[in-house]
Amino acid sequence: MRAAIKSVGIFCAALVIGACSSVATISSSDPDTTLLVKGQVVKLPVTQSMKGTSFGNYEFKAVETGFDPFYGILPLKFKGGHLAADIILFAPAAFFNLREAFAFYEIDVKNSVIRYKSKKEDAWVEYRPKAEEAARAKTFYNSSGAAR
Repeated sequence: MRAAIKSVGIFCAALVIGACSSVATISSSDPDTTLLVKGQVVKLPVTQSMKGTSFGNYEFKAVETGFDPFYGILPLKFKGGHLAADIILFAPAAFFNLREAFAFYEIDVKNSVIRYKSKKEDAWVEYRPKAEEAARAKTFYNSSGAAR
């Protein structure tokens, strides 16, 4: 009985730790594109860990030579399975892990489009950030001193 409880505890701990972040590959059609995500400057392409969130967002600013900066919020996928597990096992966890980054993003500064997909073989889904999202991201970077 004790071993079963210990096994369940280890399994739950692994779920919680694994639910906190995901790995996203972000690329661009132009190799000179620079991306600011949550104040972190990265040269594309990049593969990085991105924490899961329930209420936060990943504001971004993409810069490419010869074009105006492209601002927006990265689309995130909803994790319904985590909501069910959180309700059953530990409801407060719902405040931390209900949304995560998609596995693949492509930033197109020229056309102000973000493409995303969960699996490498999936078709790209195109998303144009709403004016409000772009304004929010622009305010985030201009007020934080991270604007470049």
